Formats: sequence, structure tokens, C-alpha cells
Amino acid sequence: MMTHGYQRFATGPNLHIVAGMTILLGFGFQTVSAQDETPVASSNVDLFAKPNLVAWCIVPFDANKRSPEERANMLKRLGLSRVAYDWRADDIPSFDEELNAYQRHGIRLQAFWTPVRTENPLKEEHWPIILDLLRRHDVKTELWVSLGDRMFIGLEQGERVEKAAAIIEQVAAAAENVGCKIGLYNHGGWFGEPKNQIAIIKHLQRDNVGIVYNFHHGHEHLTEFADLLHAMQPHLLSININGMNAGGPKILPLGEGERERRMLQQILQAGYQGPIGILDHRNELDAEQSLQQNLNGLEKIVQEIHAAKEPTP
Repeated sequence: MMTHGYQRFATGPNLHIVAGMTILLGFGFQTVSAQDETPVASSNVDLFAKPNLVAWCIVPFDANKRSPEERANMLKRLGLSRVAYDWRADDIPSFDEELNAYQRHGIRLQAFWTPVRTENPLKEEHWPIILDLLRRHDVKTELWVSLGDRMFIGLEQGERVEKAAAIIEQVAAAAENVGCKIGLYNHGGWFGEPKNQIAIIKHLQRDNVGIVYNFHHGHEHLTEFADLLHAMQPHLLSININGMNAGGPKILPLGEGERERRMLQQILQAGYQGPIGILDHRNELDAEQSLQQNLNGLEKIVQEIHAAKEPTP
């Protein structure tokens, strides 16, 4: 069985090991169904403390279009020490500057968005650039990967799994050569279904491939989330959270939805021990404002979980 994301990484000399990672250990939790209302030990909400949070979708979605140095300073002001880096083509020239800024400010690069667009991903322009970047900076991280549905048109389920595994094998081998992991990222479609990702992982039989689960791409999973969580858990690298209502909207601040508190309780009850991502992903807002809004919403939910478990006088 795979261990969780932060436990698996040998950190390079320029990365910080985050303190306080005894989160959720030793409490003996059991996986529960969506209907189970088993109480959660209040001490376990440390899972959602800032040292375990990863800032995500903060580069192309930032209304203020910060530079790498400005972005690192923003994270420090917010008290966040981990980031998952997303980018667009015009960010490629500043990749080195980005990693240098994280190093100067003690920010851990938890993940790097690395999409796959063809059946030969290592021939895509960005893959050699990113792999070389990580090698030169001696950064051991996760490469978050998604595949589009057009690659699987006309194929049966077994054929889809085999084809996806063959594509992922290419990038998993390349990632292994630089000490990195591959995170299968649910971004909708066939590849974004957790059950299909698990099938791909089982077919690969690799210990450097796991799952990154995103609330904001999982609205169709709300009624079965606890069961999916149980199935995904041996492979989970990260869970990226978001306010959640049935039917959307896709992006909603934490604390403003009707379903995310229950989902966070289910994560606690399941004994998940890995990183938690919080989003910007709102073009109209300054990323610092958006992240702070989500931090405030998460704090409110955590307080509610604490209060719900306090004995009644």
C-alpha cells in the first residue's frame, strides 16, 4: 500500500520539511460511509492547519498578475509554506525565477502542473523543460497530470485503461528519473473518474503514481464521496478543497457551500494524512484576497467541527 504524499518525498536541499506531520496518526479511525455520523476526534482538525495547506491555482488566475518574488512574499504573508504551481505558456520563461523565489522564502514546491495533451507526452514542448528545471534545481515534487477524453474515443473500458496506462508509464518513468511522483488529476471526463484512475494505477503497478482529488471537479461525486474516498485513499497524494453545493457553482469559497463541511468530516473520519490544497481559481480577484477568504472559511468550518464534538453541559 502506498504511503501518503508528504511522507514519500525525499526533499532536496532547497526544500523545507514541514513540521507537525503527526497529523491524524495514532487515532485508529475507520472508514465510514456517507451516512455514518461517527464523531471525529477534535484534535484531528490539525489536518487543516496552515503547515499542511497547499496554495493552488494562484498563478494564471491571479487578478494582480504577480511576479514570482511577489507571489512568494504573498504566501509568506498568508502563513503558507507550500505551493502547487500552475502556469500558462507565457510563464515558461520565468520558471527558474519562480523556483528561486520559493527557495529564498522557504516555500515548498508541493506539485507542478504538467498536463498531457498527446500520446507521446515527452515530445510535448513543456515536458522536457519542466523535467530539466526540476533536475537542475534538485527539486523532488509531484507532477499533476490529466488526459483529455479525445484520446479514448471509440475504445472499450479495458482498452482505455491500457492506453492511459501506456501514456502515464512514459511520464512516470521520466519523473522517477528525477525523483518525482505523478499525480493523476481529476479534471472531468473519463480520466477524471477516480475509479478509472485506480484502474490505471493498478495496471501500472508503480509506486510513484498516485491521485490528486479536486472538490471543484467532483460535484458529480457528492453522493458517493465517502465510498470514493475509501477507494482512493491508498493512492491519494493530495485533496484540493472548495465550497460545494449540489450542481455547482464550480468555484465557491469555503464556508459558503452546503456540502463541504460534511466532506471535510468524512476526510477526517477516513484518517487521511496528506496535504490539503486551497484554491484561488478566480480571475476576478486578487489571489491573496481569494486565498484569505478560503482560509477564513476553513477556519470557521474547523471551529464548527470542534464545537460539534464538545460535550454538552
